[in-house]
Amino acid sequence: MGKELFNTFSRRQALRMTACGFGGLAMGALAHRVAAVNSNLVKRAHHAPRAKRVIFIFMAGGVSHVDSFDYKKKLFEDDGKLLRFDDARTLAKTRQIVEQKLMKPLWNFKKHGQCGQQVSELFPFIGRHVDDLCFLKGLHTEGVAHDPSTLFLHTGNINLVRPSMGSWIHYGLGMENENLPAFVTLGPGMGNGGPRNYSNAFLPAAYQGMPIGRAGISAKQASIDNISASDITALDQQKQFDLLRQINAAQASRRPGDDELEAIIGSFELAWRMQSNAPSIIDISKERKKTREMYGIGQKHTDSFGRYCLMARRLSESGVRYVQVNYANNGSAPWDQHSDMPKHMQHARATDQPVAALLQDLKQRGLLEDTIVWWGSEFGRTPYAEKRGTGRDHNSYGFTMWLAGGGFKPGFTYGGTDEYGHHAVEGKVHMHDLHATILHQLGLDHEKLTYRYDGRDFRLTDVHGSVVHDILS
Repeated sequence: MGKELFNTFSRRQALRMTACGFGGLAMGALAHRVAAVNSNLVKRAHHAPRAKRVIFIFMAGGVSHVDSFDYKKKLFEDDGKLLRFDDARTLAKTRQIVEQKLMKPLWNFKKHGQCGQQVSELFPFIGRHVDDLCFLKGLHTEGVAHDPSTLFLHTGNINLVRPSMGSWIHYGLGMENENLPAFVTLGPGMGNGGPRNYSNAFLPAAYQGMPIGRAGISAKQASIDNISASDITALDQQKQFDLLRQINAAQASRRPGDDELEAIIGSFELAWRMQSNAPSIIDISKERKKTREMYGIGQKHTDSFGRYCLMARRLSESGVRYVQVNYANNGSAPWDQHSDMPKHMQHARATDQPVAALLQDLKQRGLLEDTIVWWGSEFGRTPYAEKRGTGRDHNSYGFTMWLAGGGFKPGFTYGGTDEYGHHAVEGKVHMHDLHATILHQLGLDHEKLTYRYDGRDFRLTDVHGSVVHDILS
């Protein structure tokens, strides 16, 4: 019977009915190429990983480390004294090394947790989690202005257009969930690098980060553009997509090996799959009321950032490799207090509870063990006063970041600044070193994670960087 039925149809009819004709055959072959370019298949790591994913909480503008996590007794004792500071930024402004007036922290510190970490009144919620955190107090970086330092934080370079860290991780590890992008940035700002901070640069277009929302609008309004088409039926959408597949297959057959075309086709395929997956993942209304309240959702100061932090957990839990949560403004940097240091409290109030809730949520779900939570700014701030004695200048010579989960030592402090918090003097960690170490925990060797472009092999850490093994458990 089967043989007789087959003989009833011509070969051309059979192909048309079973696989949309030759376009379907081409699409089958194309799918394998697109999967390779678009990293829909998990890639093999260089070594056994300790973590699967990263959540980077970016505090744009420069949180003052000496007012938050880097307690300096001498800064309290010598408040108001005039001292000379070796500072390239000040030298560029004044053309001479001048005396600066020390300014004590505006908030008191107290010890938290079994590790006894000192945390200021700015971050009481995060202070409850210090036994899960690994503090790096000897950070230093490149650039003394927001634009170059922010680019360096995200891409490892201060001026050239290079792939962002999330793009490198996507390129190195592939996608954990083929129905979602591997790299998402929540509420990104348009200033200080803007889209370059989540750009694929010269990597294939498939590795571009996906923005959801943007700085300057409430997270309530954050959505994925054009994710649904409510004006046409599901059947018509399917017909349109089938036609698009055939057209794409025909294009690909005429332009074999075209990475940009294959990336575009891959993005269509991903967008199609996302329609039935992504909207529900970023819909936080499905969470329990108790969970939403824990993140501060529904409260005036914490609602917007709380929503982004909860989205980050849901995206990470669903298989997104790299999620960046931005606390940023459009065209400015919220933590940049040159003349109004008390405003730090406003930004701390908006972010402290949501970040602490994210840590607690990940931990109680068993996700913190293989998720790296990374918190920090592009640089810190000076120990001396600026502009009428009410603000602090940029400080790229020494500042603090912290990490949690992913095999980093909990309740641990590494490195330190001088007695006033100006320069990193021990346990110094350059931003290249931090990038190398995070990649290492994901199973990636920063010296092997390369991409050949314009005649040379590029990498996130350029020709620098060392893994900081002392902070690994």
